[in-house]
Amino acid sequence: MAIKKILVVDDSATDSFYLSDILKGAGFEVSNVDSGEACLEYLTREKPDMILMDVLMPGINGFQTTRAITHNPDTEHIPVIVCTGKAQLTDRVWALRQGAKDCVAKPVSPEELLAKIRALDEVNG
Repeated sequence: MAIKKILVVDDSATDSFYLSDILKGAGFEVSNVDSGEACLEYLTREKPDMILMDVLMPGINGFQTTRAITHNPDTEHIPVIVCTGKAQLTDRVWALRQGAKDCVAKPVSPEELLAKIRALDEVNG
């Protein structure tokens, strides 16, 4: 399945706009929500081809939301890339343990993000 629709989950309007701009510029259809709770609610109605997940959010954080997505039979097929403000190995390891397919550090490099999406597309395609 080709990745066409991406859900951006980020409580920062600035980061959400920046990520959406990169993705739309690359031809993706982008939806945005601002919390883990809103993400899980969105997934009851829509099924994006991929999710770009922030970590630090009020309420359910990105790690908890990723785990809920990847452990739910209705959504476990949706790849998640975690987007963290800390470029630490522990965040990457923890993201992968929650079921994320990859991890990028903020500020996100457009080239790195698009390369990771292409790699996922090739694996899942």
